[in-house]
Amino acid sequence: MLISLVTSTLLPLIALAAPLTERDIEERSISGVVIDSDFADPAWIQVGDSYWAFSTTSGGLHVPMATSSDFNTWTRVSGYDALPTVGAWSTGINVWAPDVVQLANGLYIMYYTAESTSQTPTGKSAHCIGAASSSSPQGPYTPVGDAIQCHLDQGGAIDPAGFQDHTGRQFIVYKIDGNNMGNGGNCNNGVAPIHSTPLMLQEVDPTNGWSRIGDPVQILDRSDADGPLVEAPSLMHLPSSSASGGYIYYLFFSSNCYSGSLYDTSYCDEC
Repeated sequence: MLISLVTSTLLPLIALAAPLTERDIEERSISGVVIDSDFADPAWIQVGDSYWAFSTTSGGLHVPMATSSDFNTWTRVSGYDALPTVGAWSTGINVWAPDVVQLANGLYIMYYTAESTSQTPTGKSAHCIGAASSSSPQGPYTPVGDAIQCHLDQGGAIDPAGFQDHTGRQFIVYKIDGNNMGNGGNCNNGVAPIHSTPLMLQEVDPTNGWSRIGDPVQILDRSDADGPLVEAPSLMHLPSSSASGGYIYYLFFSSNCYSGSLYDTSYCDEC
């Protein structure tokens, strides 16, 4: 998969804990292919003047990595695995969609999806989400704790992304992989009965980034307009004098099937 950089007001927020203002957001234009090898589901973090990007498994690596000093010219780090060991709850294969955040205490946390050693009630392979930590943004990252969420009875859990609000509370947004339980058709969820693919919010301990606080809550589910699924959530907030509590929250997500022409990026601010 060839990766391009596109105009974005969301991506700078993924790497930063403090809420941004409109003046902090730099508009970017399309610059074409910057990584000409398989580097799917990229997430990146900026620390100082350096950038690190991480991708879904490829080339025998759990989590490949690329670096840049200007966000435009990227170099894939050949043979380097940012997550050399996957959590013991996983089979160690099919590591997807990593996301890296820095906690307020300076610790770096990688959230990732991996195939679970357990299966769904119907005997299907499924994924869980987990975490790994490092003292530096480039890693290597070491798995911590057990799987954070699995939802095996609903198909699994995938696509985790970290979020810290203005009060310092830490969260993970993710998708319940309902289409894994589907009956075939478009992304395995195009034949009735259609399964839910809800996007969830789990609060975690802000000092370690992975210990759960309370139960997850659903913040969005697919509608008919979304086709078989919604997935890949990412949450941000901006100061707003008109919003309750002084901040307005935006949820970005993908909808429809990744292999079709209708696959897109959507958002909502009052989901």
